[in-house]
Amino acid sequence: MTALPTELQQRVEAWLRQDPDAVTRAELEALVAAGDEAGLRSRFDGRIGFGTAGLRGELGAGPNRMNRVLVAQAAAGIAAYLKSAGGKSVVIGYDGRVNSDVFALDSARIFAGAGFAVTLFDTYAPTPMLAFATKRGPIAGGAPFDIGVMVTASHNPPRDNGYKVYAGSLGGSQIISPMDREISEAIASVAATMTFDQIPVSDDFVTDGRDLRAEYIAHTAKLALDGQRAPLRITFTAMHGIGWATTQDVFRTAGLPAPMTVGKQIEPDGNFPTVAFPNPEEPGALDLAIAEASANQSQLILAEDPDADRLAVAIPDHRDPTGWRKLTGDQIGFLLGAEAAERAATAGRTGSLACSIASSNALAAVAEHYGLGFTQTLTGFKWISKVHGLIFGYEEALGYCFDPAHTPDKDGISAALVVADLAGRLAAQGSSIGEELDLLYEKFGHWATSQITLRFDNVAKAAAIVAGLRANPPATVLGQVPDYTDLANGTDALPPTDGLRFVLPDGRRALIRPSGTEPKLKCYLEAKGASAEAASAGLAELEAEFRSLLA
Repeated sequence: MTALPTELQQRVEAWLRQDPDAVTRAELEALVAAGDEAGLRSRFDGRIGFGTAGLRGELGAGPNRMNRVLVAQAAAGIAAYLKSAGGKSVVIGYDGRVNSDVFALDSARIFAGAGFAVTLFDTYAPTPMLAFATKRGPIAGGAPFDIGVMVTASHNPPRDNGYKVYAGSLGGSQIISPMDREISEAIASVAATMTFDQIPVSDDFVTDGRDLRAEYIAHTAKLALDGQRAPLRITFTAMHGIGWATTQDVFRTAGLPAPMTVGKQIEPDGNFPTVAFPNPEEPGALDLAIAEASANQSQLILAEDPDADRLAVAIPDHRDPTGWRKLTGDQIGFLLGAEAAERAATAGRTGSLACSIASSNALAAVAEHYGLGFTQTLTGFKWISKVHGLIFGYEEALGYCFDPAHTPDKDGISAALVVADLAGRLAAQGSSIGEELDLLYEKFGHWATSQITLRFDNVAKAAAIVAGLRANPPATVLGQVPDYTDLANGTDALPPTDGLRFVLPDGRRALIRPSGTEPKLKCYLEAKGASAEAASAGLAELEAEFRSLLA
């Protein structure tokens, strides 16, 4: 066995002395016994950072993995921040991933030990329900919870977990700077001065959440409109996540028939046995749903990601070899944005539509038509949800906020309800979701969008490609001189972010940015044309150009 460097050995031993988890202790002990310096350094030469997405990373031992010690330090750091800010209450939810319930219980005991009034959901809570709960507060009509914590890694790979933080002072939405920075500093202080067993804990907290769940279901169900709906056969998959129980209750409360389900994916399972990536965006993720829907002759497929904050939609299409066409996030956002704008106009409401800079400009045309405001924000609902007067917001990564007044975050459950409700009303008129989209494009203009996704084994590689293009951006694109913006410098409308934007004189545009949560690089592309064919042709040229550029 190779002897380990003394400094590494000491750090590992210090961690082992405080780690309460037999699984992660055994992991470290096996690496030490094997003299696996590389394996240990990958866990100890770094730390999962706390940012506006909270914590997110692979499960395992050490400060560079998600585990009970790291989560306890995070909870204690947030508690220290909250105490300094005069906060008093915390609500905690968790999904079905490995250790989510453990991390949530540890957090509840730590927040209670710090003197806060804590409500821990008594069972799985979808992420949008946690956002709803944070804004609603412990008593209906009262003050919001000061902090909401959601233990989830959303649609990340199966071995990941994470920790998202919401703030009542921000209307129940996700935290942003400077709060994230101040919490990060408090966590670093805890990590430097306290071991796991030195953090005060208490079992004096409430484990319930029934009222919060009931109110979320009641409010969300109201998004279905009164009127004639034709009965539709719908196939639903929870992608091994936690969305089905709540989605089923919302559909029932709204008076919509329950969808049929993909049995192999309907129960929560943190091992995600039927999908490599539990993300409905990924190729192959909807294969089981398509097979089930084809067998039962459904007219619509609805797929939520594991924490139910995203929604994928597929519709019958005989031109596709599978018989189904998966709608893009931009198409669903366009459809729901137009629905939200029409409802606002009918009710005489004013406000704004919003989407991320990675999303389609089609929503701007909808806003202009209805006399509404329009805002593009940085990616992430921590920004979209904070747009003043928000009526509807979305991002192309299958995230939609249809009820910002109650749920200030992306919500796959409310989106599923509205899509199903709209599909039923269209069917009663002899139409469909596909035909409605065609009519919207004829009315507002033909946009075509796509994206290039490059995966790596670490985030540094994606960042390096962006850095190289930043240092030497192309002078021309498709023979045109683009309007080039390095978003790291910020703009009049946007704070700084790591991304590069190219807008061609003919209106085509591309945005290149590394993922904030995964080791991958994305390039978002859009073209507009006088017809669907013209837009698709322009997009194909743009995609070929940027694939070559990124290669």
